[in-house]
Amino acid sequence: VQLQASGGGLVRAGDSLRISCAASGRTDSIYGIGWFRQAPGKERELVAAITSGGSANYADSVMGRFTISRDNAKNTVSLQMNSLKPEDTAVYYCALSGRYYRASHYSDDYDYWGQGTLVTVSS
Repeated sequence: VQLQASGGGLVRAGDSLRISCAASGRTDSIYGIGWFRQAPGKERELVAAITSGGSANYADSVMGRFTISRDNAKNTVSLQMNSLKPEDTAVYYCALSGRYYRASHYSDDYDYWGQGTLVTVSS
């Protein structure tokens, strides 16, 4: 399974940005998929995750600003990020579970990871 993320870039605080991830290979759309991020000097953290049925979990810090969505037929997941803040600056990774249906908060529940896409928000 390969995950290819795209759509990162440099934006200003308050702007919007959409990042996407495409899965290829022996994928199964019934499992949970999510976005994590890692800022310099910080641990990787969940941003948002979603089940195949569309149930989503979000980090408190992005609730109401970010929206995760997935297209099971196309094996893609997207993250719409609005009202971006400088503290959202990080490398964003998409991750797919090969074992769990839930939209897990835990990185250990995910088996396949994309290469990451950098999102930089200037103040």
